[in-house]
Amino acid sequence: MITKRKYLLTNNRHCKEQSNLFYVASLGTTIQRLLRRTTDSYRYVRSVTICSFALIGFTQLATAQLMAKKETFTHADTLRGSLNPNRDWWDVLRYDITVKPNFEKKTIEGKVTIKFKKKYLPNDLRQSMQIDLQEPLILDSVITYQNIKPTDYRGNRDFTTKYHLNFGKQSSNSYLLDLSYFPVAINVKDSITIYYHGKPKEAIRPPWDGGWIWRKDAKGNPWMSVACQGLGASAWYPCKDYQGDEPDNGASLTMIVPDTLMAVANGRLLKGNEAERQRGNEASQITNLKSYTWEVKNPINNYLIIPSIGKYVNFTDTLMGEKGKLDLSYWVLDYNLDKAKEQFKQAKLMLRAFEYWFGPYPFYEDSYKLVESPHLGMEHQSATAYGNKFGNGYLGSDLSGSGWGLKWDYIIVHESGHEWFANNITTNDIADMWVHEGFTDYSETLFTEHYYGKEAGNDYNFGLRRNIQNDQPIIGSYGVNKEGSGDMYYKGANLIHTIRHAINNDSLFRQILRGLNKDFYHKTVTTQQVENYISKKAGINFSKTFDQYLRTTLIPQLNYVIDTAKATVTANWTNCIDGFDLPITLMPTNKHLQITTKQQSFKLTNAELAWFNKTNIERQFYITTKQVTFQP
Repeated sequence: MITKRKYLLTNNRHCKEQSNLFYVASLGTTIQRLLRRTTDSYRYVRSVTICSFALIGFTQLATAQLMAKKETFTHADTLRGSLNPNRDWWDVLRYDITVKPNFEKKTIEGKVTIKFKKKYLPNDLRQSMQIDLQEPLILDSVITYQNIKPTDYRGNRDFTTKYHLNFGKQSSNSYLLDLSYFPVAINVKDSITIYYHGKPKEAIRPPWDGGWIWRKDAKGNPWMSVACQGLGASAWYPCKDYQGDEPDNGASLTMIVPDTLMAVANGRLLKGNEAERQRGNEASQITNLKSYTWEVKNPINNYLIIPSIGKYVNFTDTLMGEKGKLDLSYWVLDYNLDKAKEQFKQAKLMLRAFEYWFGPYPFYEDSYKLVESPHLGMEHQSATAYGNKFGNGYLGSDLSGSGWGLKWDYIIVHESGHEWFANNITTNDIADMWVHEGFTDYSETLFTEHYYGKEAGNDYNFGLRRNIQNDQPIIGSYGVNKEGSGDMYYKGANLIHTIRHAINNDSLFRQILRGLNKDFYHKTVTTQQVENYISKKAGINFSKTFDQYLRTTLIPQLNYVIDTAKATVTANWTNCIDGFDLPITLMPTNKHLQITTKQQSFKLTNAELAWFNKTNIERQFYITTKQVTFQP
């Protein structure tokens, strides 16, 4: 995913009207940084003691807390962002979605069959089911089919009876269905089919605001899609719009579109170019519409199921990957075919690099696709949305300022990296979305390193720090569909870079990345599970490190004094939480210095003393360093 902040930081020439928003949003951070700089100068002049350092760190923490924007959440936020008795008792097994858009009217109509099973019996014995569908879309009807077994000796089959379910509005964006008359046995599969219609919310600046996208291509042809991460898939189809419940058995999407257009979606094409018929008084009549049905076999999150409709043409390729032959398919507008054939050669480079670092591409059964989109890009599973104008960098710019970001196509690398972190490993709550964005942002560093060397990767990662705001913690508010700071990207990547160099064993680090994708294969997780996994596999307790970088805005400061006569360095941490104990690994010898908030002295070799300086340390670890005078 691409944040609004990332767009504003690097592309103000493309959206000057947004500059005021950026500066307003950054004002608090700017003031806070000025306060910090003033405080740092005072520290230097007065040569304050360790106690003073700790006091100032506490003052900064208090300042950050006071300056933090306090948010209020509604009941609708809770209904959207958390489980409740009307959501928790049932598990989604599959979505089968049909949608027919009307480009001229900007309306859609459709139906969704939801297959599910009951996980447990609700305490109050009622079976109400929450279905999410955002206004102004309207839920028309809900039906279910129940099997009734015959009771006499002549019956040798089941009779299926169609029932209409009662339903009512629970909030502006959700309904409650009454299933009390049709009790579902625990672990027995059942289904409902929901019919709906209306004018969905329109995305004006996708993908940063969500909704249905109604555009025209350069030749004036209709071009339609959806962007709904954060806003929610219920902005365009009824579902259980909760990130922690993916359909175990995949999904299908049927799009009914004008016969002059092509419709593309996730997975593989099951049925296509089929003429639609409209039932008349005497006979069915062929219309100027055709339907295309695509299917994914693997679990997929709601927001990743996306239609792409336009004057598409296709070309294909294959890659012999870790799990065998992977089908590659590329869908672009007809007039961009030649440019795409050249630019999309980078997809194979990306896949080889990421299979090395992260393990096999997680969706071989569903293929890998790039689909040209009417917006910059998004990590739609097995159908990555691409809108980077067939050029390198991020719309021609380098987010790191190092120059390395212009060597490759940002959208191909970043959005495809989400196939491992976001699509394979998905967080239950978007408050933990750093797991998606931090690891995927670091995939850019790993891609750069894979093809241009480790120092190139270090350059790129270090350069990303200029975009970090430290405006609010990375972890968001739980249970209310609220993500944390946009720093989940650049700061998240630098957190992983810091942990990698604290481990200082790239073979082990790679095993951890591959292990995450193997052990949490096609699963939804919490940040705590990921944090604990890394600590356990690394053999280093990083719990305080995660707390520091994910749950505060303070950047740890390493205070140190080098005594060349004694060949020692004395160091401690300030501007940090209690108990912060990030180890600093000395690259020449792989020696770990277990530095804490209390000053300690370490004996170093001449090579280690020569390495121990601001440039080397800050390049490997996202911290600040300062030579100080400790009081005896």
